[in-house]
Order: sequence, then C-alpha cells, then structure tokens
Amino acid sequence: MIHSGIICEYNPFHNGHKKQIDFVKERGRAVCLMSGNFVQRGEPAMIDKYHRAKAAVLCGADLVFELPLIYALSSAEGFADGGVEIFSRLGCVDALCFGSEGGDGEALLDCARLLLSPEFPPELKRQLGKGLSFPKARELAIENMGGNSQLLQKPNNILGIEYCKALLKRSSPIQPVTLLRDGDYHGGQDPQNPSASFLRQTGSWEGYIPSEALEVFAQATTYTVEAGERAMLARLRAMEEEDFAALPYGSEGLWKKLMASVRTSATTAEILEKTKSKRYPLTRLKRMLLCAYLGITEQDLSMDVPYLRVLATGSEGQKILAQLRKTSAIPILHPGDKTPDSPYARLERRAEDLYQLFSTHKTPPPSQHRKARLFRSNVTMG
Repeated sequence: MIHSGIICEYNPFHNGHKKQIDFVKERGRAVCLMSGNFVQRGEPAMIDKYHRAKAAVLCGADLVFELPLIYALSSAEGFADGGVEIFSRLGCVDALCFGSEGGDGEALLDCARLLLSPEFPPELKRQLGKGLSFPKARELAIENMGGNSQLLQKPNNILGIEYCKALLKRSSPIQPVTLLRDGDYHGGQDPQNPSASFLRQTGSWEGYIPSEALEVFAQATTYTVEAGERAMLARLRAMEEEDFAALPYGSEGLWKKLMASVRTSATTAEILEKTKSKRYPLTRLKRMLLCAYLGITEQDLSMDVPYLRVLATGSEGQKILAQLRKTSAIPILHPGDKTPDSPYARLERRAEDLYQLFSTHKTPPPSQHRKARLFRSNVTMG
C-alpha cells in the first residue's frame, strides 16, 4: 500500500482538497502535513488548526500532522523544503502529491534541476542587477538557460517545483506525483474547483466545501487580521531598531524601510503600502510583519524542530502512528502531551497565545495548547 504525503494549509478545506485526497486514497493512505494557526501568506489561519485537521480527516485524510511554525512562515522554498524534511524524518511516505496548473510532473522536475544547477545563481544575479523583481528575474534566468519559464508564472507550479527541488537536493526516495489543478486559482465560480483565497473573501461556502467540513467549520471561531490589528500595531510600535534588524526577510535594508513605515502608519495596510515595491512581493512583507508580532527572528527560522504534533487521525492513521512510534526519526506528540522545554517549544507556545488575539469573538478563547484533545475518527472516508 502506497502512503502519500500532502503538504497543505486547508485555509479553508474545500472540494478541490477533497478531490486530491480521493486521488491519493485510490493508491493507498493519505498523510497530511498542515500549517498550524499561521499560514505561509503571512496571516492567521481563518479557522484554527484543530478544526481544520478534523475536517480533513472526516473528508478522507488518514492522519494530519502540524507543519512546524518556522516552516509554515517561510518563503515558498522554505515551506516546501521544511515539509519534505519532516516527511523524510518521519519515513512514512512513498510519494508526495501536490497540485499544479500543468499537471506535468516531469516538466516540473526539469525546471527544478535547472534551478539547482551551478549556472543558475550567476544568471539570476545578472537579471536582478537590472532592477527586476525576484520572480521576474528568475523567469528570465530560466528562459535564458533554455527552460520553460512559463511554469514559474503559476502559483501551484511554483510550489510544485520547490517540492521537486527539495526532493532532488536530498536524493529522496519519495516520488513526486502531481495532480492537475483545474479552474482559476483566484476565481471561485466552479464549485468543484474553488480557490481558498476566493472562499476567504466570500461569506457563502455552501456547495464549495464538503458537507462534513462545513459542519465542523460552523462550530468554529473565525480569526482575521483585522480583529487582531491593534494587538499587532502595539507590538510593532514597541519594537526597537535591533528588533527590526533581526527580522527574517529584511535583507538589503528592507527592515529599515519597514521600521520607518511602522513608526508613521496607523494601520497594517498603510504599513504594507509604504513598504512595498516591485522588488519584494507583498507576501514577504506580510510574513515580516507577522514574524515581528510573534517575536520570530531570522535566527529562529533555522532552529532545530525537536518534535512533531499530531492534530487528527482516522482509523488507518492510528495504524501508521503505531508503526511510527517504533521507526520515526522525530518524536511525535499528541495534543495534551507534555512538551519538552526548548527554544522552539517556547516560540510555539507564544504563537499559540498570540493567535487568540485575532479571534473575531469579543472575548478571545483560551490558548489551544492548554485545552486541545486529539480528534480520532474510526470512520474510513474516501
């Protein structure tokens, strides 16, 4: 039986995610590694990690682990590399399944090989020297090297290429498997192929989200940047110059520009507007702001991850966990387990506490790590 890994966010879980899990379940078991309460675009997840993991299991996933925070808040490269590292340490998956706009796994692998070649860095540097943004410079560099630069113009392709890079760098036995991602990534008119970004913006999820997930989400608190904006601004205004200098993604003096914007702006939107430029994508700036709020430094992003958390499991997932207790190269914690003290554990607890300040409820709920219980389903879905 093939165990397939899925690196995901499920923010929120929708029909397209169910289709991917169904595809994986035709081959074997589905093991998910999901971002926790903060996601890669530099925002709080709109539904907390426990409800999102429960929805995934009810819709067919066998086992859901939490993608460590320092990987969840990384660039696409760091997000993909961190996920592949965790699956490699677990040693429980044979394939890594991800969506792509082209659906051609070999083409993505070819592009990944070019990006890892010794010819790429000097060519990229030459293009950046023209004042181009990083994404555009990367496209032109690959084009000049004879590659298919159009692959780097679509978000799912880009992330898929990063997965392939991570697997190639490790000479991993895990096989990349791509599933054609139908529909418009930013659209949402097709209920079978909605986008998470569309669903975050619309108030009606009926028809776009499986009924099992919809029922779970109806019972959950929602979280938004707007609800926690004053808490973010208070933290940002209290930061000293050395705090800004220590932030991730602040190279080339970007941290100085951010610091100046923070000290002269009344909203996070105004901060981003004053700091952005064609050279730096907005998501990079949003991750900087969120890292500042959470107290995450550049050095923190390279710290060791000492354990992995289970968020939810089905009956087949419980069998996988039983085997992993004997073979996994990384300790596995269940909700409620005592967390070994470490710099990462302290960072994780702080992030859990601060996430609650993004709650849309007037009285934020208590921190999850003090009340969480593992969701187990004995129903095999999919």
